[in-house]
Amino acid sequence: MTEATQRTSDSGVSIWLDDLSRSRIESGSLQDLIANKNVVGVTTNPSIFQKALHEVGPYDPQLKELGKVDVETAVRELTTTDVRNATDIFREVAEKSDFVDGRVSIEVDPRLAHETEATEKQAEELWAKVNRPNAMIKIPATLEGLPAITATLAKGISVNVTLIFSLERYEQVIDAYIEGIAQAAANGHDLKRIGSVASFFVSRVDTAVDKLLEANGSDEAKALEGKAAVANARLAYELFENKFANDPRWAELEAKGAKKQRPLWASTGTKNAAYSDCKYVDELVAPFVVNTMPEKTLNALADHGNGAPSIKGTYEESHAIMNKLAELGINIKDVTDKLEADGVAAFIKSWDTVLADVQAGIDRVNG
Repeated sequence: MTEATQRTSDSGVSIWLDDLSRSRIESGSLQDLIANKNVVGVTTNPSIFQKALHEVGPYDPQLKELGKVDVETAVRELTTTDVRNATDIFREVAEKSDFVDGRVSIEVDPRLAHETEATEKQAEELWAKVNRPNAMIKIPATLEGLPAITATLAKGISVNVTLIFSLERYEQVIDAYIEGIAQAAANGHDLKRIGSVASFFVSRVDTAVDKLLEANGSDEAKALEGKAAVANARLAYELFENKFANDPRWAELEAKGAKKQRPLWASTGTKNAAYSDCKYVDELVAPFVVNTMPEKTLNALADHGNGAPSIKGTYEESHAIMNKLAELGINIKDVTDKLEADGVAAFIKSWDTVLADVQAGIDRVNG
């Protein structure tokens, strides 16, 4: 293990890789990251599968085996096969951590982001198809996604809630989680095996807010550049601490074996070259969080990251930053609402490309 990844892990952060592909699985790359860089989980999304399935070669044997099936079926088979194989690689990690880590996430079709019943139905289908206890089904935190999150958890299915940008929506996600776990308990499910993370997106907030600050052009605005995303995430951690400490429903569920839904920092690759390439890792270190990183960020952390605790004691400063943004006329809710809509749209665009690439693969290998 590298010193920095070990230090980050020792500080309470579970390091997950934000990437998966057939070639990564078959080359041994995934096993290497587990052995040498403290990686204890994997997340996927439509953009990641777009990149993976665009490769000519790794998926051809399975496409040949599938034959001239419809493209939706082919995509389902290819992606769930990768996730199933990755969960098997992480099975030992899962068992050693009592299924806290060792998780591999697969997302529902992003075109269903605003369809509650269809999301719930596909989440159940994906869970059954992967058929591994350390899988997680990703459901977007749209308003329509919230009841689907509760319903999916109520069936004993582990859930990764994705595309969270605002504190308001995050609180709704926690409430949906607690209600889902309460229903799972009533339905007789073993709460100890149900896992969940709340994927709170980070760097995209800075990208959006920094543009507004640059447009403002004042010294006060310039001083706030690169601060909104970390402040927003730190306040999410404050909310996480307060909600699970003070919600009367949670104490009863925890006594039955339920695990807290952990905050997961997503979108942690640095997009502004002026900022540290470890910014969204080193500035968000605290117990009981997950940080899912693209490999470039993971390598930067391993090479020169800090990994020391960095959230405790920052709440007052973080509130002050958000207040200053408001004083400058920046409505953070408008920013996060747009980021959610843009995130769903971007994943749909990626999924359309996935379908086109897989259809081309089906045609190529089957003549």
